[in-house]
Amino acid sequence: MPDASPLNSLPSVFSPLAKALLDGFSEGVVVFDVEGRLQYANQQAREALAGMDLSEHAPDLMPRLAALGGRLRPLRVGAIELGEAMFIPGIEGPTTLAAREKEAIVKTLDANNWKLAETAKHLGISRTTLWRRLKAYGLHRDGRSKWAQTS
Repeated sequence: MPDASPLNSLPSVFSPLAKALLDGFSEGVVVFDVEGRLQYANQQAREALAGMDLSEHAPDLMPRLAALGGRLRPLRVGAIELGEAMFIPGIEGPTTLAAREKEAIVKTLDANNWKLAETAKHLGISRTTLWRRLKAYGLHRDGRSKWAQTS
């Protein structure tokens, strides 16, 4: 059943792979544009935001997230300001970017029954890139890895 929260109605500016990486964080990640409007929140952040006012300019959203232990970091590409990201402490999960990427790929593979073309399309990467990542992470197409689900 789809979630009817205002957060799900926000336009997405992130690629599927970027979303998968953000969703792979063990901590909550909330992304704001340069004007302070909420742009994206991963699952951990959505759980923390349950019941909060998520209107575009909720003036107290950032302070309330900071009260939860959130750390605000600027998002930049060179000298261009893109907005800010608030990181809310999590409980467990991968700690490196590579581990997060591997987990995101495995979860997407599992969701697509290890069909590489569908998985690559869902992640927004080419099949060749997916093959290279599988090889780099020691994953096999038939699902043999310590990360793969067993049926």
